[in-house]
Amino acid sequence: MSIDEKTIREFLDKKNVIAVIGVSSDPEKYGNRVFFDLLKGGYKTYAVHKDGGKINNHERYTSIKNLPEKPDVVDIVVPPNITENIVKECKDLGIEKIWMQPGSESQKAIDYCNKNNMKTLYGVCIMVEKER
Repeated sequence: MSIDEKTIREFLDKKNVIAVIGVSSDPEKYGNRVFFDLLKGGYKTYAVHKDGGKINNHERYTSIKNLPEKPDVVDIVVPPNITENIVKECKDLGIEKIWMQPGSESQKAIDYCNKNNMKTLYGVCIMVEKER
């Protein structure tokens, strides 16, 4: 799918619930920065990290399937080989909007999303795009 302004705006609609995958407890890591940037921007956002726990009084869920509600958008901030598993989990859960942060994308994950009619953004940063 080509990246266009309409798709980006659709993903960034404030009605969307967003799950950020790869929210580290380290405030210097991008997953952490993306999560808090989206919260600050007024988005309903959930943090997901395999370690779980809390981060600044926000629950950090161990998996997308453990979230209290199904997200409309999944923003992925993990290595490409993990992204490939995340997009499969999204498909199984009926999540169709996937945003792969720069560095998290792989051609295999992109192809999987395209084959399964999932809307996909990659090569652009959600923090940058939400400010445009």
